[in-house]
Amino acid sequence: MNEQQAARLRGLMGLCVRARQAVFGEDGCMKTIRAGNCGVLLLDSGASAATQEKYRGVCKNASTPIELLPPGLLHEATGKPGVAMAVLKGGLAGQMRQQLSDTAQDAGIRKMKPNKSPKHSGGASVE
Repeated sequence: MNEQQAARLRGLMGLCVRARQAVFGEDGCMKTIRAGNCGVLLLDSGASAATQEKYRGVCKNASTPIELLPPGLLHEATGKPGVAMAVLKGGLAGQMRQQLSDTAQDAGIRKMKPNKSPKHSGGASVE
């Protein structure tokens, strides 16, 4: 990720906080995801494997995109402690997803893919 992309991402994250479109804390993030109000979950890659798996499972069940950020970027951009930030659905979440998809090829950010179970029974595929 080049400096311009990083600055834009930090700016969008800060704007989400100022616009009250961001939810922090495990309970708040989980409630937002389960209620279907989360447009994208931003997760610090410094989070433990157990925490990452917990969020991955909840996001998979709610069909919520999840993005893994470089360690410390979330705290640096928002000034909030914690490892996760749920961005509420809306225009800012769309801009955040677009910015992250534009920089996904770079080594700094990588998308977390849900675990695919070989025993998937029924339902239509949307891929």
